[in-house]
Amino acid sequence: MLWGVGLAAPRSCVADLSRNRSLSLGWCAGPEEPPPAFYGGEIVAFPLSAGGGSAASPSWWKKTLYLTGGALLAAAAYLLHELLAIRKEEELDSKDAIILHQFSRPRNGVPSLSPFCLKMETYLRMADLPYQNYFDGKLSPQGKMPWIEYNHKKVSGTEFIIDFLEEKLGVNLNKHLGPHERAVSRAVTKMVEEHLYWTLAYCQWVENLHETQKMVSLFGPFSDLLKWIFCHLTKGIVKREMYGHGIGRFSEEEMYTLMEKDMRTLAGLLGDKKYIMGSTVSTVDATVFGHLAQAMWTLPGTRPERLIKGELINLAMYCERIRRKFWPEWHHDDDNTLYESEESSEASKTYSPLQDFSFYSRTETFDEEGNSISQTPDTDYTGHSLFDSDVDMDEYRDHEQCK
Repeated sequence: MLWGVGLAAPRSCVADLSRNRSLSLGWCAGPEEPPPAFYGGEIVAFPLSAGGGSAASPSWWKKTLYLTGGALLAAAAYLLHELLAIRKEEELDSKDAIILHQFSRPRNGVPSLSPFCLKMETYLRMADLPYQNYFDGKLSPQGKMPWIEYNHKKVSGTEFIIDFLEEKLGVNLNKHLGPHERAVSRAVTKMVEEHLYWTLAYCQWVENLHETQKMVSLFGPFSDLLKWIFCHLTKGIVKREMYGHGIGRFSEEEMYTLMEKDMRTLAGLLGDKKYIMGSTVSTVDATVFGHLAQAMWTLPGTRPERLIKGELINLAMYCERIRRKFWPEWHHDDDNTLYESEESSEASKTYSPLQDFSFYSRTETFDEEGNSISQTPDTDYTGHSLFDSDVDMDEYRDHEQCK
């Protein structure tokens, strides 16, 4: 005979504790009487009818499977957290120092797989604000990345960070813009961050996930397994958030149609200008570069890459211009891979690891003897500065091929 275990309350009911997940009540009262509150009672055993109780609960091996799977998932999540986070050796002192928290550098030589992290770091370089990177992988209290600390104040969200720095430090990359240009700049920013971002994220974390997994930087035991887990968890998050946004409810072809419209809009707006809003860099350039750089250097063989390096070549030159001006240490072993033919072998696509600066300032660069360096990586092979001139990609590529 099968037996059940329950809690007998002072009133006429028994709470069955032997069933699977929910607390079932055996009533002896009328249907209109409200459920009782258990303030006390006794543990009792009662017989079950043949076939009763055992058929409703899952078998023991299913329970074991659930527990084992949950334990393995919890262990994997813990190990992933341990490998992503860089432990603090000492407390960070953010007094009069900008500390930029962001994801770790990927393995392909690009500063970040996150367009918002790349946007924020590029903005700091454009504004010439010294900062320290901290690749701890820890999200802000609002669940955002990147975020900064300054004088023990934590700020997250790139738009709020920029507003905060403008107020505290008096920097303003948009001071040369008029009211109409500022309005256009904000409209472009929202198009890129609220629309183009999602289509590029789909390409990065859904369609091109296998290549993205190779770029993710994780080290230590089980790194390949943890990278697989991390990338597939991110894939699920991206698809869920895209569906909630609304853009994820369209077909893949429709999403790419929207992406192409956004990129063509940017190409038309840029035209033959140096920067989006004219001859001088502004905040919107950090935003646009942070997103287009993903198509340029992190989405090999995809439709965004083919579009930006083919028909919309002015966007590719724009990205190169900003990369060489504000990221002098970011370079490939062979920059010609940017426009190489499809016949080029994969083995030729080698990258130098991006040099990591714990403290970076664009203007305060010194040699080993403490003397200011006048010759900077912002010059091309002719000695002309890229700071105030366009990049002639054809001439530059021909020279590189002659090396």
